[in-house]
Amino acid sequence: MTTEVVSTAMVPSRAAWRSLLWFAPLTALWILLIYRWPVIPTSGVQTTAHQLAAHGLIALGLWLGLEHTNLTPGQRRATWLAIMIPDTLWFAVAWSAAINGVFHSGTTPLPILPSAIFLPVVIGAPLLLSSKRIGKVLDATPASWLVALQLYRVFGSWALAAWLRGALPGVFALPAGIGDVLTGLLALPAAIAVAAGTAEGRRAAILWNLVGLADFAVAITMGTITSPGPLQLIVPDVQSIGAGDYPGVLTPAFVVPSSILLHALSLRQLRRRSRAEAARRKDFQDRDNIGVVP
Repeated sequence: MTTEVVSTAMVPSRAAWRSLLWFAPLTALWILLIYRWPVIPTSGVQTTAHQLAAHGLIALGLWLGLEHTNLTPGQRRATWLAIMIPDTLWFAVAWSAAINGVFHSGTTPLPILPSAIFLPVVIGAPLLLSSKRIGKVLDATPASWLVALQLYRVFGSWALAAWLRGALPGVFALPAGIGDVLTGLLALPAAIAVAAGTAEGRRAAILWNLVGLADFAVAITMGTITSPGPLQLIVPDVQSIGAGDYPGVLTPAFVVPSSILLHALSLRQLRRRSRAEAARRKDFQDRDNIGVVP
């Protein structure tokens, strides 16, 4: 990828970047708030609230997208239930397991936390990326929606506040927290850019998705090598997120895999839009060529 392409993709419009003028200060204020009053993140209310809100928006957006497809009412209901019931049960099970200490290191010899991270992705990604019905929903849904939805990633700033208080090791908290905050902050300008429907906007959204996935790759790697277990390479002075304490463990147990799936869906949607646009351009060119043939 050339510097020119990256520059064009990352600076699609002044309006997109202008959104950071109010969003970034609000995020900084939130970090200061949870640092000053740690009871907010440690209560679990923050994580539960923003994930329930995201869950509700997913349910609403999915239903609205289905309504704009050519599926029958019965097919729409079946598709909606086939996605929302497993997603709701997954959140309920992860939340209950976190509260009851199931993810605590040493509770069981089974790799519970790694399974919670990777199994939903391994099972869900092939289904969501190959389903023709999901493809129709993605075609009917604004591309900006799947991007803007991950504004909640700024709440990953809890890791930075925990590090400032000495409750998380910096080797994990800094890359994970900074990566989450940047992904959340950039979600808004990327969503505004892709809403314009231009090729530059789509490139901005694709690049944003790659940044978000890279953040998870780094966070999962650092969380693994700093947490108790056979893969631990760094023993920090304080416990890392892999210790399994509630509510921090909800981040790898639910937020990470659900966000990865959202990134995968967004990339599929953007790829379909790019292909459709290329097909339209080719069709117009073919018509023009036919028109000029003597």
